[in-house]
Amino acid sequence: MKTLIVTGGNIEEDFALSLMKKISPDYLIGVDRGMEFCYKYGICPDYIVGDFDSLTENILNWYRENSQVPIREYNPVKDATDTCIALEKALEIKSSEIWILGATGSRIDHVLCNIHILKRSWLAGVPAYLADSHNQISLPVDNPFTIKREEQFGTYVSFFPLGEEVEGLTLTGFKYPLDRYHLRNLEGLGVSNEIADETAEVSWEQGILVMIQSRD
Repeated sequence: MKTLIVTGGNIEEDFALSLMKKISPDYLIGVDRGMEFCYKYGICPDYIVGDFDSLTENILNWYRENSQVPIREYNPVKDATDTCIALEKALEIKSSEIWILGATGSRIDHVLCNIHILKRSWLAGVPAYLADSHNQISLPVDNPFTIKREEQFGTYVSFFPLGEEVEGLTLTGFKYPLDRYHLRNLEGLGVSNEIADETAEVSWEQGILVMIQSRD
């Protein structure tokens, strides 16, 4: 089951609509200010969650009065972000793939948090992606895995460790190949690689890998 989370960061509407059409989610979770996008385009989520400190009351009331969607409201003083709570819900319902819109934007603290909470999905063996019009961010679950050049998200593919390091990183079919390299979090060697062959392969021996596919 594919689940889409629409949360309260920057949502580029044309991209968001095209992504929804492309992935055709089976379940949609609306999160706090992300509900503005849903309301504008007449989208009725399957579940609504948040502390709603950044959503106008009239939108929330409209869904309360005109739909049967479960709404879970939290106190703004809590130990998890709204997006984190939504991700837990997506895992709870046994999603096989999770996409998150509105997870990037001007709040770098939230962006970093959203990248780190992907580890929850990674630990469950469920692929999860943060997506905007310029970036697709994931913690790859499959090891090894391949990327077809004709199917890649953007021109550039960057790799980082989530934590201290990723050991034994091997990149084949890339402009800048690697052979069992220990990629550490104090260097930028993994940034802005490109796929050179029709298909590129990525593998590593230990650690959690962050992959960012990006385009200008």
